Amino acid sequence: MAAITAASEGDAVHGANPRSSLDLLVHVSRELASALDLRLVLERVIKLCLQNVGGGSGSIIVLDDNGLPLDSIIVVKDKVIQETTEQLKFTLQDGLAGWVRKNRQPALVADTSADARWQATPGGKQSSPKSVVAAPLLARERLVGILTLTNPEPGFYTEDHLSLIKIIGEQAAFAVQNARLYAESQRNAGIMTAIAQSASAISASLQLDQVLQTILEQTTDALDVEAVSLALLDPAGSALAFRAATGKRSKQVIGIQVALGQGIAGWVAERGEGVVVPDAQNDPRFYPAVDELTGYKTQAVACVPIRARGRVIGVIEALNPSGGVFDAADLPVLEGIGTLAGTAIEHAQLFAQMESARARYRELFEDSIDAIFVTDLQGNILEANRQAELWIGFDEESLHSMNVHHFHEADYRTLGKDMANLQNGRSVSYESILQGQGNTQIAVEIFVHSIIVEGVEQLQWILRDITERKRLDQLREDLASMIYHDLRSPLANVVSGLDVLQMMLPADQDPTIRSVLDIAMRSTERVQRLANSLLDTSRMEAGQRIGNPEPNAVADIVQAALEATAPGAQAKEIVLDPAVVKGLPKAMADAEMIRRVLINLIENALKYSEHGKKITVGAKRNGDFIELYVQDQGRGIPKADQERIFEKFARVQMGATGNTKGLGLGLAYCKLAVEGHGGEIWVESELGKGSRFIFTLPVARTGELK
Repeated sequence: MAAITAASEGDAVHGANPRSSLDLLVHVSRELASALDLRLVLERVIKLCLQNVGGGSGSIIVLDDNGLPLDSIIVVKDKVIQETTEQLKFTLQDGLAGWVRKNRQPALVADTSADARWQATPGGKQSSPKSVVAAPLLARERLVGILTLTNPEPGFYTEDHLSLIKIIGEQAAFAVQNARLYAESQRNAGIMTAIAQSASAISASLQLDQVLQTILEQTTDALDVEAVSLALLDPAGSALAFRAATGKRSKQVIGIQVALGQGIAGWVAERGEGVVVPDAQNDPRFYPAVDELTGYKTQAVACVPIRARGRVIGVIEALNPSGGVFDAADLPVLEGIGTLAGTAIEHAQLFAQMESARARYRELFEDSIDAIFVTDLQGNILEANRQAELWIGFDEESLHSMNVHHFHEADYRTLGKDMANLQNGRSVSYESILQGQGNTQIAVEIFVHSIIVEGVEQLQWILRDITERKRLDQLREDLASMIYHDLRSPLANVVSGLDVLQMMLPADQDPTIRSVLDIAMRSTERVQRLANSLLDTSRMEAGQRIGNPEPNAVADIVQAALEATAPGAQAKEIVLDPAVVKGLPKAMADAEMIRRVLINLIENALKYSEHGKKITVGAKRNGDFIELYVQDQGRGIPKADQERIFEKFARVQMGATGNTKGLGLGLAYCKLAVEGHGGEIWVESELGKGSRFIFTLPVARTGELK
C-alpha cells in the first residue's frame, strides 16, 4: 500500500492488495484517533479518503438518532466549503446520500448521468458525468453518517474502491460517534457552566429590579443576542406585561402587554414549553404589532417559560443571535436560566412583600398613639416604640435592659400563672397605673397578646392612656351619686304623701281615683328602688360595704319580689311562677338588696318576653349556698354578650330591629350586690329559647328550716 499512501492528491487507484489496504486502515485509524473535535475529524476523514482512494471532492453528513442532519462537511480539492446546508439537504432528500441512508448499504455509481439515484443540482442544472462512491457510517449497527466521494472521470471508481470506502467508513463511524459524544459532553458542560454562572449572578440580589436586570444580562451573555425581554403574567393570569428589556428600543418594550396565547411569548406562556423560531417574520405565531410599535426588526426568537413552584409566571425572549441562527445548546441554556429566573423572581417578590409589610408594621408601631412594648415571656423588653419612650422617660437603649413589670403592677390573675392565659394566641386586658420617671403616673388599659417572631414566642403589650376617661368616669359617678342621694329625700316625701292620700280616701270613693293613686304609688316606689340601687352601686364600686346581711327566709324575699312585679306581668298577661323548694335554710342576705336584685331580673325578663309567656322564679340549695334563678321564655342573649351584660352601661341589641332598652345599670347593680354577699351571678341562654339568670347566696349558719 506504499504506492497508495504516497499517491498524490487526485491520483486514481484502480487496485489495492490486502497489505496495502491494511496499511491504509492503520494510517486512517491512527489519524482519526488523534482528534476529538467533530469538525476536525470530518475534515481528516475526507482528506484521507481523497488522498488515498482518489477523487475530486468528498462530503460527510452526520446524522442524529432520528436520521436527521446534525453536522456536515464538504471538501473540494483540499478546500473546506463552509456553507453546506442547502446542498446537503438536497442530496439527503433526493440524492444518492438519501438512498444510502434509507437502505443502509454502500453505493457505486460509475456514471452519474446514467443513474437515477444521482439527481440534478438544487438549481435544476444537470451536472457533468462523474463517478461516485458512497458508504454508510455504521457504529454497532447505528447509522451516524454518510460518506460520499466523487471523481470527475466517469468509471473511475470500482468495486475495490467501494470495499475500501466501506472499510474506511467503519473506522470513521466510531471516530464520528466519539467526536459526537465529545461535542455533546462539551456542549452539556458549556450549558452547565453557563447556567451555574447565571445562577450565581441571579441569586446575588433580592431586589426585584436588580434581579430582572441580571437575568437579562446573563441571557445576553450566554446566548450572544441583540436583545432580551422579560414579561410577567398579571395576577389574573390572562395577560403578559413586559417588565424589563435590553438592546435596541428596549425602553419602548417595557409596559407593553400581550394576551395569553398572543404572539410567540403568549404562545409559550400558554403552552408552558420553550421554542426556537428561526424565521420569526414568517411564523404564524409572530405578533408584528410589537415590532411596529418599537421599530425593531425581529428575525430569530428563542423563548422559554419562567416557572416558579411548577406554574408559569412569565417568559424570557432572546432575539436575533449574532450568528444569525440559534445553536442547539441555546434553548437548554435559556430554559435553565428560565428556571433560575422563576425562583429568583418569586424570592424577590416575597422579599418585596415582606419589606413592605415590615415598613407598614414599623410605621404603625412607631406612629401609634399608644405605647407598645415587645417582650420575651418574662417581660424583658425587646422593642419599644416612640410613645413608650416618651411615657416612661427612657431612651430605647435603656429600655432594652429593663422589664415591663418595672413600670406597672401586672394583673397576674388576668395573665395567669406563667402567662398561661396567653396561650394559643389569646389576648387579655386589664387596667393599671404606669409609673414613669419623676413620679409620673398614667392610668392605662393594657392589652397583652402572644405573637410569634421568627419562630420565637414573644409578648406584645399595648398601653392605652385612659387617664381622661377615668377622670370623666369619676366625675360622672360623683355626679350620679349626688343626684341619687338628693333624689331620695323628695322621693320619700312623695311616697309619704301618696300614703296619706290613700288613707284619706273614703272607702266608697270612685275606684278610678284609687286606681290612678295605686299606679302613682307603684311608679314612685319603682323610682325609689332605682335611685337606691344606683346609689348603692356607686358606693359598692367605691369599696364601701352596703346593707346588713342577716338570716332571711328566701321564700319571703321571692314572694316580695313577685308582688312588686305582678302589675307589670298582668299588663302583658305573663304568668309569674314561683318555684322555691320547700325546706330551704335561711340565706345570709340583706333582704331589701336581694329583693331589688330579683325585681331587676324579673323586670328584665318582662321587657324581653312576649304576651302570654311564663317567667319562673325559683330557689334551691346547692351545697353551702342557696341558688336563686329567674327563667324566661324570651329571645335569648347572644353568646358573645353573655359576659359583658353585667358591666355598667352595657346594653345588648335584641331582635331584628336591634333596639335596646334601659341604661344598662340594673344588671351591674345585681352583680355588685350578689358579689357583696359573697355569691356569684351568671346567665345561661340560647337564642330563641330564653334565658336563665342564676345567682347564689351563702346559707346562714343559724338559719332555720322554712
